[in-house]
This record gives sequence, structure tokens and C-alpha cells, in this order.
Amino acid sequence: MSRPSDYTDGHDDGPAVEQPLSQPKLGIVGWLRWIWRQLTSMRTALLLLLLLAIAAIPGSLVPQRSSDPNGVTQYFTEHPDLAPALDKIQMFDVFTSAWFSAIYILLFTSLIGCVIPRVKHHLGALRAKPPRTPARLSRLGDFSEATYSADDGVEADAAGAVSSARDLLKKSGYRVALYETPATRTAPASISVSAERGYLRETGNLIFHSALLLILLVVGIGGGFSYSGQRVVVEGQTFVNVLGDYDSFSPGRFFDPAELAPYSLTLDTFNVDYETENINAYGQAIDFEANVTARTPSGDGKDTAIKVNDPLRFEGSDVYLLGNGYAPTVTVKDPEGNVVFTDSIPFLPQDSSTLTSVGVVKVPDGLKKQLGMVGFFYPTAYPLETGAYTSTYPGLEYPLLTLNVYSGDLGLDGGIPKSVYALEVDGMTPLTGGDTGVDSIELMPGQSADLPNGLGTIEFVNENPKAKAFEGSVHRFASFDIHDDKTQLGVAIGAGLVLLGLLTSLFVPRRRVWVKATDNEDGSVRIEYAGLARGEDPGLSDAVEAVAYRHGTALGVERE
Repeated sequence: MSRPSDYTDGHDDGPAVEQPLSQPKLGIVGWLRWIWRQLTSMRTALLLLLLLAIAAIPGSLVPQRSSDPNGVTQYFTEHPDLAPALDKIQMFDVFTSAWFSAIYILLFTSLIGCVIPRVKHHLGALRAKPPRTPARLSRLGDFSEATYSADDGVEADAAGAVSSARDLLKKSGYRVALYETPATRTAPASISVSAERGYLRETGNLIFHSALLLILLVVGIGGGFSYSGQRVVVEGQTFVNVLGDYDSFSPGRFFDPAELAPYSLTLDTFNVDYETENINAYGQAIDFEANVTARTPSGDGKDTAIKVNDPLRFEGSDVYLLGNGYAPTVTVKDPEGNVVFTDSIPFLPQDSSTLTSVGVVKVPDGLKKQLGMVGFFYPTAYPLETGAYTSTYPGLEYPLLTLNVYSGDLGLDGGIPKSVYALEVDGMTPLTGGDTGVDSIELMPGQSADLPNGLGTIEFVNENPKAKAFEGSVHRFASFDIHDDKTQLGVAIGAGLVLLGLLTSLFVPRRRVWVKATDNEDGSVRIEYAGLARGEDPGLSDAVEAVAYRHGTALGVERE
């Protein structure tokens, strides 16, 4: 940049010479200081907070290895070209990725850089005296004055009036300081009290931001020691809290499986109440209740019920009820009558109102060929005109199990995890249904049927043959979500502090009030009242008037 052509440097011996401006170089320290100031500005903190929320979006769009490893495997199968590219940028590990962690750490650093200087400044302000009284209080927006004399019942002089005002303001929660102003040519001597209150507003603001830091710290560190897992338990079966007994398990990065609390959880019964009186809500579930027995290795335990939004707290873990359905018990025998497979298999509901469910039966050993069956379970079966079935009620009024049978390699020997709820029929030979010319197998509880090609027999076991109708003939299952969250207490404390700090910063006004008294030559006392707020304060004017009124009353002013 050059100086203008008409610039003169004070020399008269010739025309001005253009000279470039020289600016000091920042240097490494200067640049680091500038970067730090940009990082620790509130604008940057808000931008990073928004960026963190945006960065979390991919975690809900694609499956994550930590919570859904089978989903990741399936995504690679369905998107062979896109999945490797997403994997290179850690889209399947969003919340532990380098870029997400970088944003998280930068936000944490930015908040620390914002809060610490403000805390230091705030502590200094708390120890400092209120500022001196302005020379001309009348220039402030909220101003009033009064002149009192002996005729008004006031015997005090300026010093006494200010002393009374100081006591009044201290009782009202103000920090106060007295100041004397000597006489000048244009103004007589005066004495005043400067008062301020509302530092709790800034305290609340700092508590709010510090609590956000606490929540980030707790979630970032405490979450690494937490875990969550899911398990489907059929009536009569027992879940043991060991890593191998979970259907899916999501540990924190610092979690040690040896820290799992040893206990067992048995699903005794699962009860559901259905609406049967209101025709508009007929068949709708009114209440779910999983009756369980939880025990420790020493034998201590308790019998309790787990309901939706009413979890079981046991040995430091929270056990939540997520879902439920039916688990038909299927027994397969070879041609000689030997049992080669028997199990209660959870069928996943496809319709929450009628519980039409889909399940898969896999028989890997004991027969000439591996068998896979895709089945539909109808709690209350009703035939349609097309020949298919539907369920009209979620209770066991007319239960029916239909199965399509496939033979071939189940893919269980390749070492690749397979979902128990899906059957890959590509490469397998259909034995029933479709174009085979063989009807699908249809069974009610207690009934048996021959498998195609003389492979053996299959039975739909009736779990309660002595009951009337089909009550209890099919086991139910419950899906549990087990949490051990080390962040709960810290996040709860942080959330409470956030709310407390926010309310304090919103509803505590920051204001200053001055009362200034001057002795007049006729023996009267002129008193000025003024106030100033930091930010908007609709109640400031009323506060100044209230101080003036109460002060006058304290001085003994007679009012009509």
C-alpha cells in the first residue's frame, strides 16, 4: 500500500516521495496466538457444534460396525461398489472415525478456551468494587431526582442520605461502594453510592457452558467404559450375562468383557392384554409384561416384571423390554424317528396389530441334506380368496404355521456370520411351494407332517396340550436391551447444571444503580437516582423508582 500523492512528510525541499507502509510480521508465535483466538471464539464453538450434529447424520443412514455388524456385511453384499468407498472414509465407524473425533476434540478445546478466560475475568469482577458514579446521572435513560428539606420531615444531610441509601441497597442484594466528588467551579461537592447486582447472571452463563463441557467429557470418556447388548429370550429359557450369550453386543472402546456382572435372567412368562370391548381398537395391545427371575451366582435374586418404560435394574445393568412375538417350537426327525432338531424359534412380527410373523428354520445336521425352511405364523389364521392366509387377531385363537422347504448348502460352514432370521435361498433347491407342484407344509399346534422326498418328519409342538383351545400352545419371546451406562450420573448432573445455568442467565437481570446526594445552600438535600442495565432490562425503570420511593420513606418523607 502506498501513501497518497499529496502526502507531505513535513519537508519543504521537494515533492513528497511515495513510501510503502511497513507492517510487523506476526511470526510463529503471532500466528499461533491468532489461530488460538479464532478457535476459542464463541462463533467457532457454535460452528463446531453445528458441524458435529451434521457429522453424526451418516451414522443413522448407514449401518455401523459397533451396533449392527450383520447390517454392515449385508450392505457390502448389496452395494459391492459403493461399500468399499464408504469404508475408506470410515462411514461404517462414524462415531469412532478420525474426522468425527477431530471435530469432537476441537469443540471440546474451543469450549475450554471460551470458558476459562471468562471465568478468570468473572472472578476478578466479583472482587472489584462497583464503578465510580458518572458525573452527570441525568444523561442516563432511567433517572429521577428529589429535593428534601426539613419541611418534608428530612433532617439528614447528603452524607446521611447516602448512608441510608447504601444500607437500603445492601439489603436488596447490591454490592455497594461510596464515592466522594469534590466541588468544582461548575458543581458543588457531592457524595454518592454506586451499587450493582446481577453477577449471578454471568455465573449462570458460565455454569451453563461448564456443564456442556462436563457432558462432553462424560460422554467422551465414560461412554468408552459402557456397553449395550440385545438378546431375544423365549419363555422358559435363560439368558446369562456373558459375551457369547448376546445376539448383538456394542462395547465402548475401553470396555473389558471381564467386567460383565455375572447374573442370569430367566423369562418365566410373557403376558399381553388385548382390547376386546372397543370395536375400533379391537385386538390392540393394552399392556405388555415380561415376568422374569434374575439371579446372581450366589443364588440371590428376585422375581419381577419388566414393562415398557419400566426397566429392571439389576447388578448395575438396566434391562429394557423392546419387543415381543411368538416362538413356535419345531421338532424334526429323520426317517428312523430320531430327533435331529428341536427348538423354539422366534418369528418376527410383520404386522403389530395381528402379529403375522416370519421365521426361518435351519436344520444343518442329521438328514441326508441340509434343510432350510421359510415359515409364516398366523396366531388367528383366516384364508383369503387367493389361497393365502392372514391373521385377524394377535391372540392364539386359530394358530397356523406354514413352511416352504429348501435343500442345499445353508452357508454355515464358510465362517461368515449368518442371520438366524434370514435364509439365502439362492443356490438352494425348493422342495415345496412355488413351481414345485408340492403344497407348502401347514401345521397347527400338535400336528406333524412328512418332509418331501422321504427326508423325515416335522412336528409343530403344542406347549400346553391340556389347555382349552389353544391357550399357551405357542411360546412367546421377549426382546431385551441390556445397558450398563457409565455416563448416566454425569450426564444427569450436567443436564441439571445446564438447566440451572440457563434459567439463571435468562431471569437474573444485570443492573447498576446510583444514588447521589448534594447539600444545597438553603439546607435542603438534592438526591439523584439513576440506573443502567447490561442488555435489555424492562424492569430497570420500576427498580429505580422503587429505590427512590423506599429511600424517601427511610429518610422520613411524609407521603399522602
